[in-house]
Amino acid sequence: MGFPLQKYIIIWTTIVVYGIFMLVIGIVNSKSTKSVASFTVGSRNAGAWLSALSYGTAYFSAVMFIGYAGTSGWKYGLWAILIGLGNAVFGSWLAWKVLALRTREVSHRLKIKSMPQLFSLRFASEKMKVFATVVIFIFLMPYSASVYKGLGSVCAVLLGIDVKVCMLVIMFAAAIVLVVGGYLATLKADFFQGFIMMIGVALLIVFVMKSPTVVEGGSIAGMWDFMKANKLAPLSSSDTIALIATILMTSFGTWGLPQMIHKYYGIRDVKEVKRGTIISTVFALLVSVGGYFIGSLSHLFFTELPEGGADYLIPNMLNASALPNILLGVVLVLLISSSVSTLSSITLTACSSASMDLIKPKFLPRLNNRGIAVLTRVLCLLFVVLSYVIANTDTPILDMMSYSWGIISGSFLAPYVLSLYCKSLNRAGAWIGMLGGFFIALIPAVSKILLIILGNPTDTTGAIGQLNSFAGQGPVYAVAAMIASFALCLIGSKVAASLKLKAAEQDDFFYTGTIAEE
Repeated sequence: MGFPLQKYIIIWTTIVVYGIFMLVIGIVNSKSTKSVASFTVGSRNAGAWLSALSYGTAYFSAVMFIGYAGTSGWKYGLWAILIGLGNAVFGSWLAWKVLALRTREVSHRLKIKSMPQLFSLRFASEKMKVFATVVIFIFLMPYSASVYKGLGSVCAVLLGIDVKVCMLVIMFAAAIVLVVGGYLATLKADFFQGFIMMIGVALLIVFVMKSPTVVEGGSIAGMWDFMKANKLAPLSSSDTIALIATILMTSFGTWGLPQMIHKYYGIRDVKEVKRGTIISTVFALLVSVGGYFIGSLSHLFFTELPEGGADYLIPNMLNASALPNILLGVVLVLLISSSVSTLSSITLTACSSASMDLIKPKFLPRLNNRGIAVLTRVLCLLFVVLSYVIANTDTPILDMMSYSWGIISGSFLAPYVLSLYCKSLNRAGAWIGMLGGFFIALIPAVSKILLIILGNPTDTTGAIGQLNSFAGQGPVYAVAAMIASFALCLIGSKVAASLKLKAAEQDDFFYTGTIAEE
């Protein structure tokens, strides 16, 4: 398959310009990131636009545009739009309303820089801090890897660039902005990238709707007729359950993801929280609903999955839409921007937590704040390289993301949210809820690992068939883990209190205390 020279000129010009842009932002902000506080939370002085757009660009990446929008659009048709709507209403608006103000208040007052630190201060448990750090560092990697795969499939289809080469490019871009600039650099980069994403999605919707395939297919009317003819309207009971699980996981799952919670730590004041709530919701409505809407039209373009599977639906749709070369450049900037933003947030969260909450207290107790910032940079490099390695395994984008979100949110969503609102939650209850959610959400991931070890057999019967079934139900197990974790936290706390266990003792410092130094 040949590709015109003009396309190559556009993509490489885009990559070079974008790379220079990231490098400049990193260098400009490097002088203000000498301390661990400035490197990880930007000295807690971020405004609404910076925080909200950083939240949005961390939320929606090539994983959503390519993996979830394509797979969900193929499986659910127009019903997939409900996922995008849920992300906007529950994952953005409600999340900011419920979590942002309280998280900002307690993190400013107690100088909290990571989720493990929050657990340590709330439950007076160093072991819990270590457990949270290890889980975050390990299980954010599959999510990071899924971002690589999402962008790689686009480059392979639209430009004929080798998938591994494309993944290397995004790895270096994320490493540059992180290692050089830290949190403030990622915020400022995300600010510009957020506008690129909004403009890019709006243009994509217009041109996809104008493509001959959609026009001839009758657009939404044609898609609805197809859905009725193929039993997608109404959905089967199993598909309905799977759709609801996907909506809940991708919407409420963000409530327990440390890289999303991290955005609240650096907000300047209460006024910026209120403004950020509106901005993040509008951003999500356009980007998420728009992305899933494009994916929902996939059956107008294909009668069967393209080569490479569901991860290649959206790239092939864009190719079939005959986008102008200039818009192709915008699309690639959109996907690179969103992917680098998400990678930066994931990497910074995982690595800053590992350096502050595990390596320093356990192995390098004399390390000063500037040393922690340097160590975090080194870990960032290691993290992006390991993520690249994982991305080269034969695992669909949706699966990798659901394993990551399921395990992390299944473990931490309930203890985190209840910590902000429920003083009766105690250490025993938090441990029971955390471990219960962790092991429930771990089932699909372990099943996938076993299948990889066995050579990815596709049998649908016997033990192999059961493993394949478990491995493909990441969202369902994620939601089950989150719900079970809430119940276990509350029940465990009540039982521990009634037995008057030491782990049930209350400490009001988290709600009333203050730590003076950063």
